[in-house]
Amino acid sequence: MSALSDEKLKTTDASGLPSHARDDPERRLVRKIDLRMAVVILLFTLHNIDKANITSARLGSFENDLHLQGNQYATLLSIVYVGFIVMQVPANMFLYWLQRPAILIPWSMVLWGVVSILTGISQNYTQVLLTRLLLGFVEAPFFPGVIFLLSGWYKRDELALRATCLSLGSVLSTAFGSSLASGILTGMQGTLGQAGWRWLFYIDGGMTIVVAICTMFILPNFPHNTKCLTPEERSLAISRLEDDGYGSMDGPGKRTTMQGLRDALRDWKVWWFTILFTINHIALSFGFYFPTLVASMGYDTSVTLLLVIPPSVLATTGAFVFSRYSDKTRKRTIFILASSALTALGFIMTICTMNTVARYVSLFLMAQNAGGLMVLWAWVKNTFSREPAKRAVAIAVISGVSSAGNIAGPFLWPLSWGPTYRYSYAICTIALGMSTAMTCVMYLHLKRVNAQIERNEQNAKDIDDLQDPVGFRYLV
Repeated sequence: MSALSDEKLKTTDASGLPSHARDDPERRLVRKIDLRMAVVILLFTLHNIDKANITSARLGSFENDLHLQGNQYATLLSIVYVGFIVMQVPANMFLYWLQRPAILIPWSMVLWGVVSILTGISQNYTQVLLTRLLLGFVEAPFFPGVIFLLSGWYKRDELALRATCLSLGSVLSTAFGSSLASGILTGMQGTLGQAGWRWLFYIDGGMTIVVAICTMFILPNFPHNTKCLTPEERSLAISRLEDDGYGSMDGPGKRTTMQGLRDALRDWKVWWFTILFTINHIALSFGFYFPTLVASMGYDTSVTLLLVIPPSVLATTGAFVFSRYSDKTRKRTIFILASSALTALGFIMTICTMNTVARYVSLFLMAQNAGGLMVLWAWVKNTFSREPAKRAVAIAVISGVSSAGNIAGPFLWPLSWGPTYRYSYAICTIALGMSTAMTCVMYLHLKRVNAQIERNEQNAKDIDDLQDPVGFRYLV
């Protein structure tokens, strides 16, 4: 590598500006992006509420009114993920082709709001099963689409904190959703001749539709086609990502959707992460029954729904600490492992004791897994950051196919194993150990690749000889 080229790299960026000269404009740009992206927290809140309000409805007369028996309730929890598996890859490929998340994501929300309302008018198991199946198909574009949208704006050392903002939406959905459900189930039972759980679906679905319509005017697209940016801001937004090793979303270097599909399906890392997430979903399947686990301590519906809130609030505080230091130190694995260790401790506490206080404390330990999960997603986006077309498919494959773990998870918590659910927690502990081992293997692999990239940089005589962007390293 020539001394002249090296000096240029130190003093200028991809836009030709001195690196120090763009610090203030870049900070202002990131703040502007953050303000637009803040709406994602609300969207994720509604996404979780509409997907999980069935767990609150169970505390009402939901099962009795629909005459559910045996594993039918578990089937209703798992069937939604069939749509995720089928639709997430096509949806993200379409998003990459369309380049308009501000259109696709809100319209997905409108559709699932309608489906939520239809769930409320269901009269039997077959009808509610069909609405839950349809819910998975219309919700499928949301999560991988939002993850891909974030990765299209933020540098690799900014992603974990922004991804954790999604977990804030999860907490808000737990806090607001539980409070709302408590009020509706107790206060609207019998209103206009309708059961309280039906009003729960009507109101949640209606809120989603209203917010989705407003979101169309707030949510950004990608740097090259977002109208709210000035030409200077657009150039800076694109160049700072290119400096960080991102490939082109537009222009001569852009790869086609089908090329992205081929590249992703051929990369073993995509499938490794897919299996890792599948097993991890099984380990975290207790989330489907969180209100039920609290209720097993002997509390009534209102108290149960309120006791669900504190573990999630504390978990989000921890998640922000994890993600902030993960971005600051540019490390991922250590924070994922720390979160897994706390979750495992929670499992073991619940298995070993019947003490009510200890069991409630264990729920705090288990709930904090949201932070580790968001750092894990940031790691995925970092690992496939260089080719947007491939990244779009990789995120969708990992998110969609790994939903098989969410299909199996609800069946690990049969009523016959309650109220202690020791067998369920034991299975989750084993699954968590397996996903942790796979995390360590990926860490060792990427660390070895980084060492090879560093050797290539040291041995290269010119910048053009390098296969990887100068300074590019996988975050581990």
